[in-house]
Amino acid sequence: MAIIPAIDAPSHRVVPGRANRGIVILCDHATNLIPPEYGTLGLDPAQLKRHIAYDIGAEAVVCRLAELLGAPAVLSQFSRLLIDPNRGDDDPTLIMRLSDGAVVPGNRYLDEAERNRRLDRFWRPYHAAVTDVIDRCETAGTPPGIVAVHSFTESWKGAPRPWHVGVLWEGDRRLAIPLLVAFRAEGDLIVGENQPYPGSYEGDCCWIHGVKRALPWAIIEIRQDLIRDEAGQARWAERLARIIESLTPRPDLHLDEKPVVDHSSRGESPMPLTDRFDEKTQTELEAAAFRRLVEHLRGRTDVQNIDLMNLAGFCRNCLSNWYQEAASKQGHSVAKDEAREIIYGMPYKDWQAKNQTEAGPEKKAAFEVNRPKDH
Repeated sequence: MAIIPAIDAPSHRVVPGRANRGIVILCDHATNLIPPEYGTLGLDPAQLKRHIAYDIGAEAVVCRLAELLGAPAVLSQFSRLLIDPNRGDDDPTLIMRLSDGAVVPGNRYLDEAERNRRLDRFWRPYHAAVTDVIDRCETAGTPPGIVAVHSFTESWKGAPRPWHVGVLWEGDRRLAIPLLVAFRAEGDLIVGENQPYPGSYEGDCCWIHGVKRALPWAIIEIRQDLIRDEAGQARWAERLARIIESLTPRPDLHLDEKPVVDHSSRGESPMPLTDRFDEKTQTELEAAAFRRLVEHLRGRTDVQNIDLMNLAGFCRNCLSNWYQEAASKQGHSVAKDEAREIIYGMPYKDWQAKNQTEAGPEKKAAFEVNRPKDH
């Protein structure tokens, strides 16, 4: 039986577990540790005890949960104030200058060199460790489900948060929906679906290690007042272990299959179209959508080009310009008037004479602000 070994590194630690357990547990915001050379990032030390620095209670829950399940876990060993491992490396909130009302002086005048230093020292090694653990699981023959454990404050800006636990997900329902069903079946919990936050965002931890690898994933958020002390942490670790233990053997979950995409979650499917359609099919779908748009605009002659520009930043003339540019890139010569006739369904001057109305001064003023360079 392959065992993923324990690791204690500056950026992360790995709790050992069976490579064929079927689950990898993540704790992105496990600790409020900041290396001595960074001091407190200029903050009052009391600020480092707040949720802005880490997910209160999550570390102890994850360590106990991993022990109960015999599953490997990867935990960060640096404060999210230094750099957030649950953000993409190009995310503007990767290193926060202001967090829940607290200005972070040590991040205020961050240059590119320091940003890259933190990526190399903390963010990249953490994600490399997660990748390594998942690779070991797959080598052992068991592609794992990814469970990321976070915690959230019991109130936000004075408004109480009623949920005891939330399950965050998007697109791939294989693990998230059974978790939601199991939590609701407990009978004593207020369970939030994509509460208190929406599901995964492009570039975050579950997107990198779940979505991009087509592995089942879900984020579990526990309210912090429930896991502030050791007793609460133990209770929730035991509850999670019991629930996850009940799910992983179920054959109907098909955890080793491709994602079952569900569009009822927030946003678009995270699976790239190229993974689901061949290039010819994708081109045909895009062409059909374009024709439908052109047909729709031809029927809505009441909507003037200036209205489209002021509301959406494009108009029928933009479409014709884009058509002309696309043709040119393919080595075809299409005149401006020809491109416009394709979009309008008639010569542009005829459309103007038949359908164009005089715009008022307010629309004209707004258009001058929104006018693209090619108009």
